[in-house]
Amino acid sequence: MVTGGRRFSQAISEGDGISLIVAIRTPAEARQAEEDGAEALLASSGAERQLPAIRAATSLPILFYWNGERAETLDGADACVVEAGDRDREWLEQVHDALGDRFELALRIHHEDHLESALENFDPELFVLAAPDEDDALERVLELLPDVPAGKLAIAELPISGPEEVAELERAGVDAVIVGATNVSELVGRPPPTL
Repeated sequence: MVTGGRRFSQAISEGDGISLIVAIRTPAEARQAEEDGAEALLASSGAERQLPAIRAATSLPILFYWNGERAETLDGADACVVEAGDRDREWLEQVHDALGDRFELALRIHHEDHLESALENFDPELFVLAAPDEDDALERVLELLPDVPAGKLAIAELPISGPEEVAELERAGVDAVIVGATNVSELVGRPPPTL
């Protein structure tokens, strides 16, 4: 699949260490996340109207959780997360028709079977390894990681309670992790950049 610019994947693959993708809702949170050292932002469906203001507030690439509706309202986003589930090639064609070549696509994976199907049917470059509501979320993400082929980018989505979990994900080879806007500074592990 041909996608537009690779601004998002470049941001999370460059540099040393794991990248923090900060979940935000407002332009103010976007500015603060950038000041705190985030390397990308995550906005969710429902925030489409805020995208132009968020884009104006930050130079960071924006990953958008797309719910499958109103693709024409996503101007300002650089990449979109879409649920993989048990999707087939027909679904990919529908997603491609809706998103065109304007965005990089990241497939959100919860289960090994979904990862296998995604690789077989789509061969995406970006994967969101998700275990957001499980008690053993870190272990679940780490179990999915070895099945992501070399050269692909893995983003972890799980509840993060502290820098130790971020460090463990980094040691395992995860490229980026999604975190909340409130705990960025403590997870960056270095002073925020001087702007």
